[in-house]
Amino acid sequence: MIPLTLREIAAVTGGRVHPGTAASTLVDAAVVTDSRECVPGSLYVARAGEHADGHDYVGAAAANGAVAALTAREMDELPCVVVDDVQHAFARLGREVVDRCTEAGGLRIVGITGSSGKTSTKDLMAQVVSHLGETLAPVASYNSEIGVPLTVCRLEPSTEILVAEMGASGVGHIAYLTDIAPPQVGVVLNVGTAHLGEFGSRALIAHTKAELVRALPPNGLAVLNADDPRVAAMAEQTPARVVLVGTGPDAEVRAHDVVLNERGQAGFRVTVPGHEPVDVQLQLHGAHHVGNALSVAAVALEWGMDLPDIAQALGGARPTSRWRMEVTDRPDGVTIVNDAYNANPDSMRAALRALQSMRGQGRTTAVVGEMLELGEESVAEHASVGALAAELGIDRLVAVGEGAAPAADGYALGGGSDVHRVPDTAAARELLGRLLGAGDVVLLKSSRDSGLRLLGDDLVQDGGP
Repeated sequence: MIPLTLREIAAVTGGRVHPGTAASTLVDAAVVTDSRECVPGSLYVARAGEHADGHDYVGAAAANGAVAALTAREMDELPCVVVDDVQHAFARLGREVVDRCTEAGGLRIVGITGSSGKTSTKDLMAQVVSHLGETLAPVASYNSEIGVPLTVCRLEPSTEILVAEMGASGVGHIAYLTDIAPPQVGVVLNVGTAHLGEFGSRALIAHTKAELVRALPPNGLAVLNADDPRVAAMAEQTPARVVLVGTGPDAEVRAHDVVLNERGQAGFRVTVPGHEPVDVQLQLHGAHHVGNALSVAAVALEWGMDLPDIAQALGGARPTSRWRMEVTDRPDGVTIVNDAYNANPDSMRAALRALQSMRGQGRTTAVVGEMLELGEESVAEHASVGALAAELGIDRLVAVGEGAAPAADGYALGGGSDVHRVPDTAAARELLGRLLGAGDVVLLKSSRDSGLRLLGDDLVQDGGP
């Protein structure tokens, strides 16, 4: 965090310091929204959420070392900056930190969005562009109106590159985030059906994802997926230059001869006009990471990194966020693939294809939980992924919970014979304990609130010594 006094924070946010004698108090440590994460020098942002009011935890923040709070009312436990709207003030504070870092050292910002793959691409991007300078990226999936200001408030004067993940569950959300962290480079990975129930149509999802490239400056760069027609069409909506990436003939940064090894890790050749082709071998699991890697390569090229160095950095990158194609080989010979941080129909299909490519000496098992926020398309989408599992030859499907039951129906209708329906994760754990054997590969995939990520952790422990 760039050190700021409460007087400066009040000026930025349009608030007032209480008590007035605390105006010179210096915030020089983490800005947090969780009182448990406060350290000496922290600013605690007292947001009012769906389930709790952050103002109730100001005392706890003080006990953990916070020197001040951003609040909507006067508090006695800590000096505070009192504002009309805490979230709006938080966003303005984040933008002030970005502006100060930009003025101090020419901060470069890349924004990443898409219906799926944002966090994995963010992690990959950060590992590659860190070779160009000190880089800050979000922890986990900090891609919301809370996560982005939390991330940018971690900027230091020495930070040279900010990797900003930008998600949306409604129109205007990404535009809001670009006001906090205005990117010079924007990456759009895909347009899928995540949050379809909230958006209402895929066209509206595409319109919202395009908010990122519409926010770019004329001297900026839009990196677009040539293999997704809705994304490629965004070239007409941005004032910035455009680079297309993908496997098709329209892609300027293009992957050829994609081959998956026995672990489902992609190797391929990258061609870029004006450069000698290079070979890349990813350590990430699943063919869907090829497009993510190409987007990273396009950004790194734009910022002056040589293509052979990019290939080497891509090959050295490892998964860094939990529950995203997290592969664990148990001592008993069972391989657990925990990809259950989140799910939508597109990411579910990608995960199933990855599972198919990872077939070992035993059987492949897909453990499917509910994909949330699909609205009236939910039953059909779950049935579709079940049918795909059967088509791919996945040996066994376990549907966990009532919402995932249509996936079991789709699997059976598609010709899959080894199908199981269980009411919850406890029943799934007991079932899998009986069914899994040496050489088996089991995939867990669901939306976060369906809980399969924790089941995956339990399955890893179940195979321990």
